Amino acid sequence: MLPWKRVFRPFAALLLAAAAVAVPAVSAAHADSATGTTVETAAVTASASGWNDYRCKPSAAHPRPVVLVHGTLGNSVDNWLALAPYLTVRGYCVFSVDYGQLPGVPLFHGLGPVDASAGQLSAFVDKVLAATGAPQVDLVGHSQGGMMPRYYLKFLGGAAKVGALVGIAPDNHGATLSGLANLLPYFPGAEDLITAATPGLADQLPGSAFLTKLNAGGDTVPGVRYTVIATRYDEVATPWRSQYLSGSGVRNVLLQDLCPLDLSEHVAIALFDRIAFHEVANALDPAHASATTCASALS
Repeated sequence: MLPWKRVFRPFAALLLAAAAVAVPAVSAAHADSATGTTVETAAVTASASGWNDYRCKPSAAHPRPVVLVHGTLGNSVDNWLALAPYLTVRGYCVFSVDYGQLPGVPLFHGLGPVDASAGQLSAFVDKVLAATGAPQVDLVGHSQGGMMPRYYLKFLGGAAKVGALVGIAPDNHGATLSGLANLLPYFPGAEDLITAATPGLADQLPGSAFLTKLNAGGDTVPGVRYTVIATRYDEVATPWRSQYLSGSGVRNVLLQDLCPLDLSEHVAIALFDRIAFHEVANALDPAHASATTCASALS
């Protein structure tokens, strides 16, 4: 990858966040009427594709439903167009949650306060458990969606309702955007602006009050299995080793240790990387895990 592309991507992420916040609700309504695409249509599409089907009953082979938790600027459909079908065809009941919506900002979610987002996840898990009759779910999250559930597990009683948490490129100890976030102190008022406009982004800055609380006293809680799947080419949740967790019941995996040829970065690892997907499946069902290699891209 050319160095300038590595540098540009973090700036693109910030520009996208700013653009999302600037979009008024009326523009969203116009776009929906022009294209015929609505949140309801997206939900129907997901259900027709086999996930978010509340009639699904977990099997003996896969007794825990899987709840997919999107990343910052993602949503419950777009983030999972490849992984959700990958899991459903393997016999899982799969559901995906939207969280962190800001008023007047369509499609780009995960921007609200992270602790409030964890509360939304809690309510969604209860909804899935009530519909499926399962005693627990497994959580699979991308980026913020791999970190935010830890607040649910640690502070909102989620540990009793979750068997495993699989984080795909999670920013467990903050996201520096390849060091870009470290420049904020040199721009007076920039961090205050981010906090006011997009509190979910501010919560993910290394050293934030939210992350300090989240990681105080240890990264994990007893009774939950944790898996982190990272890529050395991550340009958002950086440095990539900061994604790793410490504690019992933790497995930290570097994608390139499984397949040195894999060049996925922060977005691609969750959107379409079947090598990462294979490792997700292993984490969900470790008793029947098989070796993840470059050939897993074809499975």
